[in-house]
Amino acid sequence: MDGVDVAVAELRLTGETVDLTPCGHTEVPFPDGLRARLLAALPPNSCTAEELCRLDTAVGQAFATAAADALADIADGHADLVASLGQTLYHWVDGDHALGTLQVGQPAWIAERTGLPVVADLRARDVAAGGHGAPLASLFDQLWLRPGEGTTAGLNIGGIANITVVPASGPAVAFDTGPGNALLDTAARMISNGAWQLDVDGDLAAQGRPHEALLAVLLADPYYALPAPKSTGKEYFHLGHLRAALAEVGHVSGPDLLATLVELTAVTVADACRAHRVSRVVAAGGGVRNPTLMTALRRHLGEVEVVGSDELGLPSSAKEAYLTALLGFLSWLGLPANEPHATGAAGPRLLGSITPGASPLRLPCPTTTSVTRLRVAQPAISGR
Repeated sequence: MDGVDVAVAELRLTGETVDLTPCGHTEVPFPDGLRARLLAALPPNSCTAEELCRLDTAVGQAFATAAADALADIADGHADLVASLGQTLYHWVDGDHALGTLQVGQPAWIAERTGLPVVADLRARDVAAGGHGAPLASLFDQLWLRPGEGTTAGLNIGGIANITVVPASGPAVAFDTGPGNALLDTAARMISNGAWQLDVDGDLAAQGRPHEALLAVLLADPYYALPAPKSTGKEYFHLGHLRAALAEVGHVSGPDLLATLVELTAVTVADACRAHRVSRVVAAGGGVRNPTLMTALRRHLGEVEVVGSDELGLPSSAKEAYLTALLGFLSWLGLPANEPHATGAAGPRLLGSITPGASPLRLPCPTTTSVTRLRVAQPAISGR
């Protein structure tokens, strides 16, 4: 919820390989007040139907502005399709089953502003097929990181951290490991009475020491012991979750609290990687910009190699945007865009719903080729 990530990509299917060329990306802040309203709508807070409608409209309009600007400034006015992952407000999980998921950001606003067809609502079909609708990066990582030597994990550290374990052969395994930045950002707002939205560069966490008793309480949460596939979100790892843990241990200073939460993310990611005998981690997402977190992660991973996705040609700050482009591209061609072994769905599924643009909707003939590889080309234009 830091803002709108937008990227432009050129995608081409050749045989069984998708070639993705990153053409540029940027991050657009939400309009004044919208981010605060989104945060206020998250559980355990309540949200009325009126506010949900207003947020769906406001986020859709923010997405539309970001897409129109990227179309003009990065794509030189030429594009065929927009894909939108939406802004998650609730991910309904009961035990080890996902029962529903809700993203706001009405795609009609994007179609109206850009004149382009929009593929959106990309998670719901996988959930309806018995999957978790997450992490959708599992398909991207499996196609991109294989073949390779040993077992590679694609790691994304957003509000929630997730990994895709890609062995040299066999299906990928993917799941949410737990909080990435969610509790860190919550704690920053809590100790500053809302003045800080995050601990920039992990500076305050670097001044503290992990509180062992608090860390033990946090790590005892049953989510971490659930088998894959599994998913979670900010409706679980929220302020109430943090306050309940603090109530068991008493006062913890701000720096020590943030240091503890850095350790929580690093430990849970590292434990998940070790459990699957990962030999290399390719990291992306906002969390890679936190040097304190990345130092802790490397310490817990020991000899496991950790590289940023930038080193492989994919901007780490825009991976989710390029993932969304891939999902939209595959759906547009009539190809499944989920990885059933990772999400738990009953099988491959076409994802998303399509909102027509200014012209009548003309889909290409469905492609019958199976996609087995994703090749990321060198960026044609650097991100702004």
